Amino acid sequence: MLYFLVTDIDECTSKSTIHKHNCSDPSTCRNKVGGFYCKCRSGYRLDTTKMSCKRKDFGWATILLGTTIGFLSILLAVSCVRQKMKHRNNSQLRQKFFVQNGGGLLVQRLSGGETSNSNIKIFTEEGMKTATNGYDQSRILGQGGQGTVYKGILPDNSIVAIKKARLGDNSQVEQFINEVLVLSQINHRNVVKLLGCCLETEVPLLIYEFINSGTLFDHLHGSFSSLSLTWEHRLRIAVEIAGTLAYLHSSASIPIIHRDVKTANILLDENLTAKVADFGASRLIPMDKEQLTTMVQGTLGYLDPEYYNTGLLNEKSDVYSFGVVLMELLSGQKALCFERPQYSKHLVSYFASAIKENRVYEVIDEKVMTEDNKMEIKEVARIAVECTRLMGEERPKMKEVAAELEGLRVTKDKHHWSDQYPEETEHLVGVEIISAQGGSSTTDYDSIKNVATLHIEAGR
Repeated sequence: MLYFLVTDIDECTSKSTIHKHNCSDPSTCRNKVGGFYCKCRSGYRLDTTKMSCKRKDFGWATILLGTTIGFLSILLAVSCVRQKMKHRNNSQLRQKFFVQNGGGLLVQRLSGGETSNSNIKIFTEEGMKTATNGYDQSRILGQGGQGTVYKGILPDNSIVAIKKARLGDNSQVEQFINEVLVLSQINHRNVVKLLGCCLETEVPLLIYEFINSGTLFDHLHGSFSSLSLTWEHRLRIAVEIAGTLAYLHSSASIPIIHRDVKTANILLDENLTAKVADFGASRLIPMDKEQLTTMVQGTLGYLDPEYYNTGLLNEKSDVYSFGVVLMELLSGQKALCFERPQYSKHLVSYFASAIKENRVYEVIDEKVMTEDNKMEIKEVARIAVECTRLMGEERPKMKEVAAELEGLRVTKDKHHWSDQYPEETEHLVGVEIISAQGGSSTTDYDSIKNVATLHIEAGR
């Protein structure tokens, strides 16, 4: 067997003309087994005709691609810078609105231990946008002089009412902040609960518990009027409103005058429990003062004429407004109605003339009056007229009104119970007689009135 030893010749270094490479530049020559090749550096290509390296020609596609990549890189960098600047500007703007809307003072007041309701939360602008689906039109619950109310859904799926002031109305902003400060003083089951506020927007937002059954106005005159309120409902609602106002005037940490009591500001929940709302016009009364001089504010038909003429605000102004609400509950008619005769367009005048002429039953809502409740209705009508006397000093205090109404309701419930259980009632009457003989009992009405008064002072 024959073996041949093959030896590779390095053409790049060979001096033989037979085995010499033909690369124009010797430095580009690279040896390989059985031959060689010319290697050009990056950016150059081999011209095989001359075996020399030439600079590569970049086509239009390559140039366009490079330009596009460069442009996009610059655009991305600019976008990132703008996004950062926008975020910074938004943060500064939110901070500006927060301070402008009284956020610093509000946080100080809420955290200073001066309030009875310290659970008021400060919500973010982003959270409010999400809750209202970007303030979608379908989320609007109502619109009016106080702004727009939206239905909101928080991350925990709880439903809230979000009130937004009208843009460009500085007085509304002041009222919103005032409402937060006033409601932070109140903790009462018949006052709509303020959950928090958002001050990072151009106009502040207030977030309340969601009350789903409309207003007392709706039930008496509006969209819920077909679902008529019984006399028992109306009397209980009157007691709840009166008790709440009595609490605000006498038992809150700082006395509060609502200043805009009306049926449109009384919300009703699913159980028809009254919730007094809208404290934007309310005023805190210093303990050393009985009245304040203020710019007159309120709603025509409910506005106290003495306050309107003098500008002196005191608790009797709320008593007058409540008297009008009581008349609405009794009659089912609006506080102002231009369809009534000239002398009785105002419900107070209409009622007063009916009482004076002893025809009170003519103005009572026929849906509620029966033979059994005529005397109760007449007594409530008397209270309503007393509340709306022209001179404030002649009106009763809210605490007295609440006690009288509570007394009527307790007496009514007692009579209803005695009709159902006559034997037990007879036994209890016997006990009362024995107690009276022993000198330890007061009269039945005084007893009821005292209990009602204590009930109200305790804030329920």
